[in-house]
Amino acid sequence: MNDTRKPLLPVHEALALLLESAAALDQSDSIATHQALGRVLAAPLFSSVDVPPLDNSAMDGYAVRMADLATAKPLRVTQRIPAGTVGQPLQPGTAARIFTGAPIPAGCDAVVMQEHCRVEGDTVNIEKPPRPGENIRRAGEDIRSGAQILPAGIKLGPAEMGLAASVGLDSLPVYRKLRVATFFTGDEIVMPGNPLQPGQIYNSNRFLLAGFLAALGCEVIDLGNVPDDFATTVTTLKQAAAQADLVLTSGGVSVGEEDHVKAAVESIGQIDLWKIAVKPGKPLAFGSAAGTPFIGLPGNPVSAFVTFCMFVRPYILRRQGVTDIAPPSFMVRADSAWPKPDQKRREFLRARMTTGEDGGPSVQLHPHQGSGVLTSCAWSDGLIEVVDATPFQRGDQVKFIPFAGLFA
Repeated sequence: MNDTRKPLLPVHEALALLLESAAALDQSDSIATHQALGRVLAAPLFSSVDVPPLDNSAMDGYAVRMADLATAKPLRVTQRIPAGTVGQPLQPGTAARIFTGAPIPAGCDAVVMQEHCRVEGDTVNIEKPPRPGENIRRAGEDIRSGAQILPAGIKLGPAEMGLAASVGLDSLPVYRKLRVATFFTGDEIVMPGNPLQPGQIYNSNRFLLAGFLAALGCEVIDLGNVPDDFATTVTTLKQAAAQADLVLTSGGVSVGEEDHVKAAVESIGQIDLWKIAVKPGKPLAFGSAAGTPFIGLPGNPVSAFVTFCMFVRPYILRRQGVTDIAPPSFMVRADSAWPKPDQKRREFLRARMTTGEDGGPSVQLHPHQGSGVLTSCAWSDGLIEVVDATPFQRGDQVKFIPFAGLFA
């Protein structure tokens, strides 16, 4: 096969090719705000109200007039204003017992927290005079009516849901869920719960991808295991393409005689990308099957794990309409050495955060970096990206991509 002799595609070029074709879905739904967790906002949100709508108290205490505090005379407490109640205008020489969130009465220009007051009968002594405006939250100081509160293309979390509710929005426009059809090839793979026969292994990738896709909020169409047979693979590809926005497979995209997925895709579509300069995960394929985008992941579980994180995740996010798809990363000190990096492929090493000898943060490599060692992924909490085949020693700064930031 001529394409086996082509040079490996650099990681950044492969990712750019994927993203160029990752058009956002053109359909959106309206969903109740309390059900919007993890969905992607399809249009910007604007407020129709000021938040807070009225000047209100930031503390439990006493509403006062600054002019009355020129002397140390006690103030007569003439009213009690709990949250949700509008008080009467504050008269000279008086104070109002007020609670957090309650509207500020007319004439009040400060609230004294209760810890700085001494109450005697129906009067209050101010023991620590406030500054003008102290402990008063002004109307609209958080959000002004007409202001944009959230842009389109963000994934909605608890804070965003609360913010939308704070301006009275009970439903939100979101992109519909991306439908992803999956299947898994290999005569040797069986489902957990069945006894293993000689030469068989359990299908870990089915559960790995199910977890990834669920974390990204996709609608998964699981077509199960497919035997190593060309005709069956083509039939399953057509079935998947007819139902989904993306066909995602694991296994069968390498160069072995029993690797039928790549050839099956080419028989009903095309392969636009194959074999990337990445380790682990070189035999990743991208193209289309019967008009539906297709991504074929390697069969080795760590290769599938890494290539999903670095290629499939950003592709899916872009299809979902998410604008910020870059994986979060930071530089941190290495607690392990990697003296002989691969000179032809960009490496992603499994590692986890630890505490160095000086008490500062550092990252430690898993001792086994093979593409079949799935324990390295469960043990780790991120990836060290080895850029430009640069070796590192213990104590050097390395680029770390935490898993927690990939699927939040």
